[in-house]
Amino acid sequence: MRLGAVAVALSTVGAGAWSQEPAPPRAALRVCQDPNNLPFSNTRAEGIENRIAEVFGKALGLPVTYYSFPQRLAFIRNTLRFKLPDQDYPCDIVMGVPAGYDQVSVTKPYYRSTYALVFAQGKGLDTVKSADDFLALDRSKLTALRIGIYDRSPASEWLSRHGLVEQGVPYPIMNPDPQQYPGEIIEKDLAAGKIDVAIVWGPIAGFFAKRVKTPALTVVPLKSERGVKFDYQMAMGVRYGEREWKQQIEGLLESQNAEIQSILKEFGVPLVDASYEAAKP
Repeated sequence: MRLGAVAVALSTVGAGAWSQEPAPPRAALRVCQDPNNLPFSNTRAEGIENRIAEVFGKALGLPVTYYSFPQRLAFIRNTLRFKLPDQDYPCDIVMGVPAGYDQVSVTKPYYRSTYALVFAQGKGLDTVKSADDFLALDRSKLTALRIGIYDRSPASEWLSRHGLVEQGVPYPIMNPDPQQYPGEIIEKDLAAGKIDVAIVWGPIAGFFAKRVKTPALTVVPLKSERGVKFDYQMAMGVRYGEREWKQQIEGLLESQNAEIQSILKEFGVPLVDASYEAAKP
């Protein structure tokens, strides 16, 4: 879930629904967030989801507050679904979940992105504009590359399908260090030349490729293939049973769409359409 709530979250099933009593009038837009997970969120409210939350808060006429918990295992249970006896829930919305994620009541999607290749310019890969271009490189060049990936992500399967497992440099998808963040693979290791290519979730790729000034980095969005899903639609999540709240959030997704899309582009998110889905059999 820490990698943009995508690779691990999509494999989690079995949440079920629960009933809710009528909620009192809201005094704040209370957001569940990861405290150190740029480009999505952090405690300084610098992420994509923080910015969108502020847009929503302004539209609702409410202050925005955050309840932070590391977005690893049991994030939803410890945030959106956490409630002590005689106390209220600490937060009411998760600003980014994959469409179809069943731990929450999911809104309609508000963007689609995809995994991407990231590499330094001027290192022999400048002709690469797509996955096909990358795989068409001379085999001796391909087998000399060090390709950073998060283990158990779609990138792992993609390398396996194309005979590049030995070139993979795996990074743990779950890290107990609270100071670790997913963009380190780009901002630290790719920028320093420890790896030649990184394959990561698109918002992470776009944000950290922009943040690294030297060397200049290129981001190449990847299309899904049969058996390897790279593209995902992202939505928001609320508690099951809160139908009116969900409808209100979906209304905001529609009315504030132009500002949301502007924020996504500002952060360098590779926005793709349904053509990035895998070809049907």
